[in-house]
Amino acid sequence: MYCLVLNGNPEPSPFDDYLATFARELERRGHETKVVQLRSLELAYCNGCWSCWWKTPGVCARKDAMAGLYPEMVRADLVVWASPLILGAISALLKKTQDRFIPLAHPYIELVDGECHHRHRYAHNADIGLIVGPTPEDTDEDLDIAASLFQRFSKNTRTKLRLVATTSTPIEEVLHDALAA
Repeated sequence: MYCLVLNGNPEPSPFDDYLATFARELERRGHETKVVQLRSLELAYCNGCWSCWWKTPGVCARKDAMAGLYPEMVRADLVVWASPLILGAISALLKKTQDRFIPLAHPYIELVDGECHHRHRYAHNADIGLIVGPTPEDTDEDLDIAASLFQRFSKNTRTKLRLVATTSTPIEEVLHDALAA
């Protein structure tokens, strides 16, 4: 299995250590991992031009570090979206990256389970994971909202939300969920 971890932590903190331990333990079990520190990349916001759908299908018009992330996302078996919770939500950095996911979707729509969803652009779509780092001020409701948003994201991308964890979840539990296909 290849696991891509997108670390949306805007500032170095113990959250990064948790993700490093997760990646190291996956590798120790024979799996390939890559942790991407999004804060170290030049990433622009999506400007909603839709060129990635109509003018250059599958290719974003923004020329930045996302060009290197798209092939990794397509190759991955599991993409773990990771962020400390900031004011009860994922970081703007991780959300910006999630918004830039759109070139990997097809503009055409299919009816799936009574809902309209984008067709897959690629034959393989990675499962999704979410790891968040709550603060003492964050509530169970904050965690539920973050999990719900990624449950919806996985439904819209027609993938499986394989894991939802916090930095207080024991690594063994997170590994179990990550490795459950």
